[in-house]
Amino acid sequence: MRAPGVTIAITDHAADRYRQRVRGTLDAKADMLGRVGRAWAAGNVEPGERGAVRVTDLDDRRLVYVCRHDVRGGELVVITLWEEGDAARVPKRFTDVLEPRRPHRDRDDRD
Repeated sequence: MRAPGVTIAITDHAADRYRQRVRGTLDAKADMLGRVGRAWAAGNVEPGERGAVRVTDLDDRRLVYVCRHDVRGGELVVITLWEEGDAARVPKRFTDVLEPRRPHRDRDDRD
């Protein structure tokens, strides 16, 4: 999707976290593209940690999309998302289960 000044992409990890929080969606990535694009266009953006940018959802202010913005390339990649506040819909212990999804190789196992 193209929002003013950027092309937006969504990682699988971010889509998984979105599905955990937003019920009734058939296509999480398409929903996220629209929501992030509208929030970006509205200027609902602030600097995050380690070069990331935080884009806050316009419809649900608790949802914060953590993104990488390539200014020169005009790309915005949604890496993950989380909920602000104390009343998270999904407890941290459930979101942590997503982390070991891909097998990791130890340095000693390299050829």
